[in-house]
Amino acid sequence: MLRVRCLRGGSRGAEAAHLIGAMLGRSVTGWVQKTFQSTSSAAAAQQHATEEEPVTEPVQQECPVCSYNEWDPLEEVIVGRAENAHVPPFTVEVKANTYEKYWPFYQKHGGQSFPADHLKKAVDEIEEMCNILRHEGVVVKRPEPIDWSVEYKTPDFTSTGMYAAMPRDILMVVGNEIIEAPMAWRARFFEYRAYRPLIKEYFRKGAKWTTAPKPTMADDLYDQDYPIRTVEDRHKLAAQGKFVTTEHEPCFDAADFIRAGTDLFVQRSQVTNYMGIEWMRRHLAPDYKVHIISFKDPNPMHIDATFNIIGPGLVLSNPDRPCRQIDMFKKAGWTVVKPPTPLIPDDHPLWMSSKWLSMNVLMLDEKRVMVDANEDTIHKMFENLGIKTIKVNIRHANSLGGGFHCWTTDVRRRGILESYFH
Repeated sequence: MLRVRCLRGGSRGAEAAHLIGAMLGRSVTGWVQKTFQSTSSAAAAQQHATEEEPVTEPVQQECPVCSYNEWDPLEEVIVGRAENAHVPPFTVEVKANTYEKYWPFYQKHGGQSFPADHLKKAVDEIEEMCNILRHEGVVVKRPEPIDWSVEYKTPDFTSTGMYAAMPRDILMVVGNEIIEAPMAWRARFFEYRAYRPLIKEYFRKGAKWTTAPKPTMADDLYDQDYPIRTVEDRHKLAAQGKFVTTEHEPCFDAADFIRAGTDLFVQRSQVTNYMGIEWMRRHLAPDYKVHIISFKDPNPMHIDATFNIIGPGLVLSNPDRPCRQIDMFKKAGWTVVKPPTPLIPDDHPLWMSSKWLSMNVLMLDEKRVMVDANEDTIHKMFENLGIKTIKVNIRHANSLGGGFHCWTTDVRRRGILESYFH
């Protein structure tokens, strides 16, 4: 009997048929290769095949990729790398996604390495995070180290790279499928290269692999005159549905989506446009529904420090960026928790994000959460929810633009496909 984990609990029939066919093909191919090793030895191999290698029903390994939500027991995860991380060039899309107080930093360091001492501390923090994940029983995989200083040129633009620190931005697992996001920053155009060896390994073992349409990232994808002067300007523009990315071609970062079984929630943001959302909607239909939600956020980019689903019908909702559709979650019987104000000091550099990385947590299962060791108030919040906190310090890694959820992509969680949103 074939036993494939990623076919359990309502996975798509087409996926199941495709995967079973692929596995049977591999089984037959493997047996044939063993039996007929070469033309010269074919006869001898046939003579001994019955005695030494009797044909039996194939027994297959489970698919290594299977995840439907953000909270089932975590078994395998990809953790990003801070090594060789470079500051992106200060282009229009980077300016629109960063805070004015850090613009001089980008103007000075764009295309260069992040400060060496800070980067070394970030590398050490992430190594310790990996060790703790392993101690908690999780298999940890890492992307390839790459030299991000190399300048590259396409027919439409020239840029240097950035990093492979945040796998959540570029990879999303839905069932037994790995979806590679197209991205929206020119500095991240070739970021997928760091993950390709891992993705190919998963593919060979039975996972589905989809690469979304890659945008050209030509000038037409960006509003070159996007008016950024004050926070108030940003609020008005976001409320009007105006962002630095246009609808010239599909683009999205995977981190603008968050999963809850058969339902995925997404925001239109500075890096995810409606064409990108529509591509995902059509790609995942009819087995999954994609819901667009929005927030009172002057600079939306990645949903998981604004709206982080941590359990069945349980969500952390940023009080500074209220969800405009929160009533539909309450009507569905969900519990909405507002996390406490972050404790990170004002003088700690956050070049690519806000202090609300405190709620950017990684659930190891429904009753265990990986959380910032410095955020005492959020520890208490989780304890009141009956959730054990696994405390880790990644304060310097935060400066590169992400918390625990950003720094990871869960490859396999032990669970089945269910609906949690009615």
